[in-house]
Amino acid sequence: MLVLAIDTATPVLVVGVARVDETVSTLAERRVPTARGHAEVLSGLVLDCLAEADVARSALEAVVVGCGPGPFTGLRVGMASAAAFADALGLPAVGVCSLDAIVAGCADAQRGTALAVTDARRREIYWARYADGVRTDGPAVQAPAVLADDLDRPDTVVGSPDHAGLLGLTAHPDTEAPTVAGLVTAAREALADDRAPEPLVPLYLRRPDAVERARP
Repeated sequence: MLVLAIDTATPVLVVGVARVDETVSTLAERRVPTARGHAEVLSGLVLDCLAEADVARSALEAVVVGCGPGPFTGLRVGMASAAAFADALGLPAVGVCSLDAIVAGCADAQRGTALAVTDARRREIYWARYADGVRTDGPAVQAPAVLADDLDRPDTVVGSPDHAGLLGLTAHPDTEAPTVAGLVTAAREALADDRAPEPLVPLYLRRPDAVERARP
């Protein structure tokens, strides 16, 4: 199975193509640090990855997208783009928790306890806890000081190094954002299911900053 993967839940835009058989093999991947402007570059990155992987759009069999948690605007762009690609090509679109994908892409996080943390802005963090690669708590959003008061030291920490540091922890290198392999690995069970995937639901975890002004 050939899969297109997209994630815009963190400040690193992730796009790529993977092959799924007994294992997940990444054929092409782009990781672009950009807290803004996802919409301007995402489509071009998809085409670049397809060309590098030598995969025609008609050969794709599914689209996997990270559903957050993440900031409202960036997350919306990634999910809307993934849904549009899937709809145009007649493919299933499978959503995964982006924190699950970060953990799935880190071998050390598959053993023992793990904590995934990413930037939620407003001096808060998104987080989830795991045991042997399976999520046991979260995702949630909290101030670091609040989470630190109720935190058993995990064996492995993945995600944002700056926000792990706020908890007095050190994040595993190069895990600030999901990998293409991690996104697809997190979606393997759904990809193998013959039933239609569940609708894509963004994990905002709180209301957007912008609200409609009350009418006079």
